[in-house]
Order: sequence, then C-alpha cells, then structure tokens
Amino acid sequence: MHFELNKSHYNLNYMKNSISRRWFLENMTMAATGIALVSSISLANAFNEEEHVFEGYNPYVDSKTDLRSPLNFSRPIVIKGTLYSHNGTIPVSGATFEVWHLSPRSKKYRHRGKFKTDASGNYQFITDFPNREKGKMSRIFFKVSSDNKSCFTELLISNSGAFITGKHWEHHKQLGTKLFPKKKNLLSHSQITFNISI
Repeated sequence: MHFELNKSHYNLNYMKNSISRRWFLENMTMAATGIALVSSISLANAFNEEEHVFEGYNPYVDSKTDLRSPLNFSRPIVIKGTLYSHNGTIPVSGATFEVWHLSPRSKKYRHRGKFKTDASGNYQFITDFPNREKGKMSRIFFKVSSDNKSCFTELLISNSGAFITGKHWEHHKQLGTKLFPKKKNLLSHSQITFNISI
C-alpha cells in the first residue's frame, strides 16, 4: 500500500515534469521559429533597402571630382554624362553621385569621390584607370541619389571600350540611344560618356 502511494506520487510528479518539459519544448520551438522568422524578415528588409550595394562602398566620402592619385602617372580617364529621370527624358539637377573603384595596382578602394549634378543634370569626374579583380573587367561603381530615391550601378572599362552590365540595361533601358557608354581615346586622357536614369 505504501509502495502504491509512492508510485502514484511518483507518477504525479513525473506527469508534472513531463507537462512542464513538453510545455518548455513546445514554447522554445515556437520562440526559435519566431526568432528565425523575424531574423529572416529583417535580413530580407536589410537587403531590400540597399539591394545593389557593391563592395568598397563607403557613405563617408569627401566631396571631390578629381580622384587621381599623385603617385600614378598613367593616362587618366574623364567620366561624364547626364542623369535623367526614370522615363529617360528629363535631366535631373542637384542629384548626388558617389563613385569608387579599386586603386591602380591595389586591392583597396582608395579612389572615391562625391559630387552633384549641375543645373542641366550633367556630371563629370577624372580618375586613374582602375585595377580589376581576378577574372573580371576593371569597373567603376556608382551610387546616385535624388529625392529619397537611390540606385547603384557600375561601368565596365577596358582599353578597347566601356560597357554596361545586364542589370544596368534592365534598370536604365528607357534611355534608348543614350544608354550605351561611349569611349574616346584622346591625346592626354580617355573620355567616357555614361548616362544614368533614376
């Protein structure tokens, strides 16, 4: 009889412990799922906010249009163009351009600058020919911002010309004949015309 009472008491305690363990496991599973869900949503939102951020981007850049290094004596490149509205027809004045690229003979992004478009939506800067990552073309990265909108894009450069990516074509094809960059080799420098829309 005493044994039976103890056994019943043991079963009661076991059930209480089982319930509390079960409750703990169920709630921890729900909490972990909730955290994972919130984390993935936060991560997705973070990527959506700056969907096309390129390596080397730094928002803390000095305002300047001459990115050349005093220690580099190669022929510089002048990049110029016009920023147009999303429909590709109206020039956008006062927009902020941020540009950066790998420095010559380096794996560091020391060449960077920031400037605004003029009253006609035009921009221009001068820089050294960028280094390139292994297996890729040299490139200059752009972030353009105007009226709470921003876009990231890149300009690919080689000795023979200047090119756009498929992503750039997709986002800026409304520029029509103004879309593709044009490169000229002049006596003292190369010049590339590169238009963007926002």
